Amino acid sequence: MVEVNSTFYAVPDQHLVERWCRATPDRFLFDVKLHRFLSHHAAPLKSLPPALQREARADPKGKVQRTAQLEESLLEQVIHSTAPLRDAGKFGVFLLQLSPAFSPRQHELSELDALVDSLSSLGLAVELRNRNWLQDEQLAQTLRYFRRCKSALVLVDAPPGEHFTLMPSDLDEVTNPRLAYLRLHGRDPAAYLRGKTVAERFHYDYNDEEIAELAGRARKLAQGAKSVHVVFNNNALDFAPHAAARMRAALGQLTRPPPRQQDLFR
Repeated sequence: MVEVNSTFYAVPDQHLVERWCRATPDRFLFDVKLHRFLSHHAAPLKSLPPALQREARADPKGKVQRTAQLEESLLEQVIHSTAPLRDAGKFGVFLLQLSPAFSPRQHELSELDALVDSLSSLGLAVELRNRNWLQDEQLAQTLRYFRRCKSALVLVDAPPGEHFTLMPSDLDEVTNPRLAYLRLHGRDPAAYLRGKTVAERFHYDYNDEEIAELAGRARKLAQGAKSVHVVFNNNALDFAPHAAARMRAALGQLTRPPPRQQDLFR
């Protein structure tokens, strides 16, 4: 499987999605990250499909102004563009990666209702990126919401710390028995909080002991979910594919991991 990041920045052309299907083996799955406008991030007008650019309004900085109609129209295009994946049996879930600014002090989870209602039957995982959703009495309300709407609350492995963008790594609650989703962000708090680029923030190479620990966590999640998707952030060198191969070995899916990147060019 792979988690597609490009769809965060633009809706893919359906012909491109068809090529993804042809280029991958049977049983390969694509988890599709939803467009940044849908996840409450600032989105430039040019990131929308051309037809929607003509309908949308932008602020003086060129960022799209949010309306329910625009959200519905964009969601329809996303569902249409990814139809070849579902036709080919290669669609995993949509991933809604919310902005850290989407906080319980400023927002309600009910603001996601329209999107959740449209996507939960197709498959939806939601990553909250503001720690306050998972703190104290708010945690029970958050879990109740995702269980009711039959969507997977994304679980993470992240650096330790109390900063509001550092999500807790000890939460292993399965909110949808069909799917648990575990995203692995690395464990370097200095890089995560002070990195100026995505590559700097997620520059982390999991060691074998950490891989074994995460494999145990994945097995635990599998006791409550039919399927578990485990995703390493892929920004630094060969860290992600090498870690994924070692994870598969730790889970008994490979007898041993393949050689590291530098050995592939001998």
